Amino acid sequence: WSLSITDLDPLRFGLLFERFLNPERVSMPDFDVDFCQDRRDEVIRYVQEKYGANRVAQIITFGKLQARAVLRDVGRVLQMPYGQVDRLCKLVPNNPANPVTLEEAIDGEPKLQEARDSDPVVAQLLEIGQKLEGLYRHASTHAAGVVIGDRTLSDLVPLYRDPRSTLPVTQFNMKWVEPAGLVKFDFLGLKTLTVIQRALALIKERGVDLDFATLGLEDKKTFELLSRGDTVGVFQLESTGMRESLRKLKPDRFEDIIAMVSLYRPGPMDNIPTYINRKYGLEEPDYLHPLIEDVLKETYGVIIYQEQVMQIAQRLASYSLGEADLLRRAMGKKIKAEMDKQKVRFMEGALENGVNKGKADYIFELVAKFAGYGFNKSHAAAYALLAYQTAWLKANYPVEFLAATMTYDMANTEKLYMFAQEARRNKIDVLPPSVNHSLADFQPEDGAIRYCFSALKNFGHGAADYIVEERGRGGVFRDLSDFTGRLNPKMLNKRALETLSAAGVFDPLEANRAKVYANCEQIMSHAQREAEDRASGQSSLFGGGGDGGGAGVLHLRDVPKWDHMETLSHELDAIGFYLSGHPLDDYADQLEKLGVMRWSELEARLGDQSSAEARIAATVAYKQERKSKSGNRFAFGGFSDPTGQFEAVIFSDTLALAGDALEPGKAVLLEVEAEADGESIKTRVRAATDLDTALGRAKSGLRIVADNRLAIGDLVKTVKDGGTTALRLRLKLSDPSREVEMMLGGNFDVTPKQAGAMKALPGVLEVEAF
Repeated sequence: WSLSITDLDPLRFGLLFERFLNPERVSMPDFDVDFCQDRRDEVIRYVQEKYGANRVAQIITFGKLQARAVLRDVGRVLQMPYGQVDRLCKLVPNNPANPVTLEEAIDGEPKLQEARDSDPVVAQLLEIGQKLEGLYRHASTHAAGVVIGDRTLSDLVPLYRDPRSTLPVTQFNMKWVEPAGLVKFDFLGLKTLTVIQRALALIKERGVDLDFATLGLEDKKTFELLSRGDTVGVFQLESTGMRESLRKLKPDRFEDIIAMVSLYRPGPMDNIPTYINRKYGLEEPDYLHPLIEDVLKETYGVIIYQEQVMQIAQRLASYSLGEADLLRRAMGKKIKAEMDKQKVRFMEGALENGVNKGKADYIFELVAKFAGYGFNKSHAAAYALLAYQTAWLKANYPVEFLAATMTYDMANTEKLYMFAQEARRNKIDVLPPSVNHSLADFQPEDGAIRYCFSALKNFGHGAADYIVEERGRGGVFRDLSDFTGRLNPKMLNKRALETLSAAGVFDPLEANRAKVYANCEQIMSHAQREAEDRASGQSSLFGGGGDGGGAGVLHLRDVPKWDHMETLSHELDAIGFYLSGHPLDDYADQLEKLGVMRWSELEARLGDQSSAEARIAATVAYKQERKSKSGNRFAFGGFSDPTGQFEAVIFSDTLALAGDALEPGKAVLLEVEAEADGESIKTRVRAATDLDTALGRAKSGLRIVADNRLAIGDLVKTVKDGGTTALRLRLKLSDPSREVEMMLGGNFDVTPKQAGAMKALPGVLEVEAF
């Protein structure tokens, strides 16, 4: 704190330096330091320059052969076809947090057993793979670990040169560099620090220059946001369970955030209800002894921090803080011989301070129990500060905060979708990507967030920067001819143009996305000719591109507009989720009348109760079929509605009855059972019906409002006879004061999807129920 390494005052928050380093400590401490992820390399360069390049090295790690990797390596040696090995590998579950062994994969996957029993080569592959699994395969470098020596490192440890790294690497791994006499540092790139810096830079563009070092910790709006559990995107506080705990706690001081960061882990989590009840006077705090009341007062008598364990030993038994740290470590590691020795010391000290023997014994055992999962308060407080800062930004500058957050999660489509939903929930529009407004990163724009180029599928930062730079040089693009005339074909290919057109980037220049999409090859050819002319110093007879006529004009063939569903389908391919709408938008009125629940409403209900049943309308994103050990078919299905995305399991009886309704792209009405399971929601589909069928052909009427561009023949093609929908046509005539309305009949069969197709017809201004 005195060196401005941290902004947390250790005196105010009771952060003990002896927890880190003290004269009694025999092992070296670890230095874990978080930096803005974009500048981590700068830190490593600085350390090299300061201490000498021959005294700084990264730490080696040894990669082991895990189930999928061993199959690929052995398959290559056995000269098996790549496709066959790839299919077998995909049958092995991929869970990096809890890797599945080959034996477990074979036991749990009938298709692997079938392949092994029917093909001797596969049997040999699996047999050899199981023998080699777990062996070291290759050397690489630890993601964050760095060692710094007081002399040339080759005098202390053998070194290795990784061809992909500019730093030397120790041949000893993390476990052995410390006994060799080296101090280990973890230089971690923390995305949250980068998000905060980006958000502050965006806020500065508004003319507001903020300094978080002088930011108070008492902001009312921030604590209101935390009390609502509105913490999506807030560091350490965004999980479902944490949000529910915050709603119950209603934090009103910074110390509550430190406590929640520490308590929300397996084990200590059981103390969250006690902490909340004592905060609101529903339980009486137990401070154990008057000598330690001020140590436990902050946490209402609940022992949460390792520092509290140390202070209890210091106050009750006259330990030095150095000795108390040794006691804390012995308790944490449950070393019986050391614990017995420490108990004698603790009891003697407590008795000398006038503590009753029985009470001292009770406190020692209680403290020993809590020390097992006590948390380092210095660490928790530092993380709580980042939690507070991100919550403050979200409460006070939500547009800039969400734009920064989306920028640093643009590679993760699921998170981008979640943040886009969060923006809409906070009444912040997410504007579609635009050739004349988007930048390489997400950007605030008039109280909304403009979607960026770089987040589009198959579209890199280089191409995004090129469009932005070209727009900066030559001004906004006037039309497609202007864009094509200025396009460098080496920077954008046909596939990139298809992505841009499908995402609606060219909407300001040409509203018909289908037309641009279908003409991408023509656009590329035209751009190539224009670039060649520029390179050779030629220009067209009439002065080149733009709208000046002549050879520079881009001619595109006419293509009918996509209907609502087609537009969204292409948008999904280009963006990764539905941005401008949802395929169920056309069904909204009918679903509301039927009382069909939305996914977000079901999530909210599961915040108050452990399980729920509901009817939900959704589109099918994917269906992955499996076979159980008993041979029955079941499936995992991915679904989305206008408020969220979710996965559900579909058992064999439901799968059989649903038929084609569960094919990807279909709109379905689901009957689901859901239950809260820790951080996630387990969902099971009990029944699935095609949505159009489920809604039936309820008697209804539609009014089509159009102008004189409407071709009646096109309108007729979008509907069928034999239903119960009445159609009216209202035509707006060339004189603005005159219009005519006529009845087209009352026996049409019109689904919401077909109504959506009508809206896309040239001349149709509106389709409304009557």
